[in-house]
Amino acid sequence: MSTTPPPQALTTDAHPSTTERPADDGALGWFRALGPRGRSAFAGAFGGYALDSYDYFTLPLSMVALAAYFGLDSGQTGLFTTVTLVVSAVGGALAGVFADRVGRVKALMITVITYAVFTVACGFAPNYETLLVFRALQGLGFGGEWAVGAILVAEYASSKHRGRTLGAIQSSWAVGWALAAIMYTLVFSFLDDDLAWRVMFWTGALPALLVVWMRRRVQDAPEAVAVREQSSQKGSFTAIFKPGLLRTTIFAGLLSTGVQGGYYTLATWVPTYLKSERGLSVVGTGGYLTFLISGAFLGYLTGGYLTDRLGRRRNIWLFALLSAVCILAYANIPSGANTLLLVLGFPLGFCMSAIFSGFGSYLSELYPTAVRGTGQGFTYNTGRAVGAIFPTTVGFLADSWGVGGALVFGAIGYGIAALALLGLPETRGKELT
Repeated sequence: MSTTPPPQALTTDAHPSTTERPADDGALGWFRALGPRGRSAFAGAFGGYALDSYDYFTLPLSMVALAAYFGLDSGQTGLFTTVTLVVSAVGGALAGVFADRVGRVKALMITVITYAVFTVACGFAPNYETLLVFRALQGLGFGGEWAVGAILVAEYASSKHRGRTLGAIQSSWAVGWALAAIMYTLVFSFLDDDLAWRVMFWTGALPALLVVWMRRRVQDAPEAVAVREQSSQKGSFTAIFKPGLLRTTIFAGLLSTGVQGGYYTLATWVPTYLKSERGLSVVGTGGYLTFLISGAFLGYLTGGYLTDRLGRRRNIWLFALLSAVCILAYANIPSGANTLLLVLGFPLGFCMSAIFSGFGSYLSELYPTAVRGTGQGFTYNTGRAVGAIFPTTVGFLADSWGVGGALVFGAIGYGIAALALLGLPETRGKELT
């Protein structure tokens, strides 16, 4: 008989590093409730995910210039996104196991360094094939960062505020997206396209500065470390496919596939749609993306609040429906109605981002501490890999349907997400064990 003591519930009512928990009421009560260590962890995860987003969007924003430089068709450009997301599944799954075995912070720093190095390398690519390989390798780090960072913060957050805390982490994706759009507008306005796309990738070195700070300031949640060290069950892929977790893993993977299939369809092809089919200039595209990204930022924050108020499943169901409706509306705006295109960009960004806000808390709550990294890393990034079929399909359909018409395919993903929830429990208010 094993003498290993069972894992204890993880609460955030007492941290060895603090004497008394701060008040958790008010608009920023969720942030104060994290405590000093938790706030440092929040800053590290927020910065890591923002820069992850920045490095990701260097490609979609440069897609038109890349296609012209290398003479690519829509299918070949769509393949960039596919290989990034497929390889990210491998990177995310491995990072999850690594986080369970050696700690969240160490795994987080490795993922940030990986995506930064290979984003910069993309800027030196001499041909399409080399760029495809570098972009795939960038996916190794890109895939692992969110899952590890979300778990790190979830293990500091109280069950009362976990949804809005992780929603705030998700909002950093919009921050990174905005920074990339600003840099795109500046770089492509002042440099020739043949050089501008390389400069965009070279700016991907910025995350290296974050790693230096994280090494000094960020630590794993003490309770999570204690549970992980006491448990005889370390992170492994076989553990999340055992009878007790098999159903959760299958349906969480389907949920992630549907949401990310819809999201990456839009994230990949909207810039190309605006420039090639709506005839917008670089500055014009940046202006329209401002509305889309502003909606995304507020969507993350609102979705985080609603996932605590309505529950994880209801929040995802609500925004799966609204996201599908927004895609259909956005893709069918009549030619010349660019003002309407501008206005609809805000709700589109809002809805497709609000659905993500519950993911960090929901996936963390579906798995026990010993395999939380493995479970969240695997399901989230398997969804990325399978969901990558969507933007690739749009790329091949774009030649015959047009990009706008093919975007409708992304609505199917949100239908898959809604159905997947039928196989998953509600976890609002659950303590992490």
